[in-house]
Amino acid sequence: MKRRTVVRIDLDALKRNYVKIARRVAPAEVLCVLKANAYGLGVGAYAKALVSVGCRSFGVADPEEALELVGILGETGFQDVSVQILSSVMPDEIEPMVAVGVTLPVVDLESAELISAAASKLGRTAKVHFKIDSGMGRLGIRAAEAVETIEAVKRLSNIECEGIFSHCAMAYDIKDPFTEEQISVFKKLLSDLGSRGISFAKVHIAASDAVNNFPETAREPFTMVRTGINLHGSFDPNGIKALELESVLSLVTRVAQVRFLPAGTTIGYGRTWCLARPTKVAVISAGYADGLPLALTNKGFVFIGGRRCKILGRISMDYTSVDVTDVPDVKSGDEVICFGKCGGDAITPDDWAEVKGTHSYDIICSLGRRVCRVVTGGEENPI
Repeated sequence: MKRRTVVRIDLDALKRNYVKIARRVAPAEVLCVLKANAYGLGVGAYAKALVSVGCRSFGVADPEEALELVGILGETGFQDVSVQILSSVMPDEIEPMVAVGVTLPVVDLESAELISAAASKLGRTAKVHFKIDSGMGRLGIRAAEAVETIEAVKRLSNIECEGIFSHCAMAYDIKDPFTEEQISVFKKLLSDLGSRGISFAKVHIAASDAVNNFPETAREPFTMVRTGINLHGSFDPNGIKALELESVLSLVTRVAQVRFLPAGTTIGYGRTWCLARPTKVAVISAGYADGLPLALTNKGFVFIGGRRCKILGRISMDYTSVDVTDVPDVKSGDEVICFGKCGGDAITPDDWAEVKGTHSYDIICSLGRRVCRVVTGGEENPI
């Protein structure tokens, strides 16, 4: 049977976005963040597409994601691709990660000692990046304590101190001075370390927002940037869209039923919409279980028959009602573009995020399990 609701993932657009980002930040390297199964979209297709256009560094959040990605990348035949955990590792997770060559974060001296012990036991050298808390207040070595900790870690055996990184708390807001303060704190730490003869091959503080809004984070002393949401062609609504990226995603469903309803009819739970005139109403086969935010209730639009159609009433779990009065010949089974391109028009995850008062990650990660992931850019295959 044809699936009712599908998210289509344009791998050609994904690859073009990566190339644009890489060219913008060159000679800095680009680390592609594919945590949470590439935000629920399918890490295998993403990783293989990105490797094919030159990506050699990937970031994930936890060991299970790292193991899966190591296996996927092994199928590509490339030997120089790294997988890095960007958050933290727990004691029992360290040895399996060292065994498969995953680059690990050092968030304190204790974690480094455990990494060193595991590497010594396995007869390996573990690559690590120091995770610095320059103001995020979440994980890592506080910048004020970092010199002492890093010097102690460098005395440990079987550890290659390849990199050092931090994360910005406010990089989506160009008017907030805090990002510049974080950059200054991090640069001062690098200078203090340099005066002690300590340097790193990979130095990074920028994620997608900083790449767009603070271009200095891709210049010396920084040698790497991280990108996640920009790969999908999405941006935080508060920042600058410095990169001309394409939306990679389209969410498509089908019309379930079309009816003519009289004026005065109320629509959906809570009766939040009352028809002011006789209206042709289509019910589409997608609701909040499929990722349509409740915030689109009485506000959002979808495309049917090449036209924008207003959402009527409260979005329910499985269905959404829309006004198709101006769409000729619409019938059950017709395609509905919830977000994506339609001729010269488009609705994007960013548009939904703005209505919901959130960001695109929230929208993308909310696409339900029953939404079939399909990659395009060649032969279409479900992920």
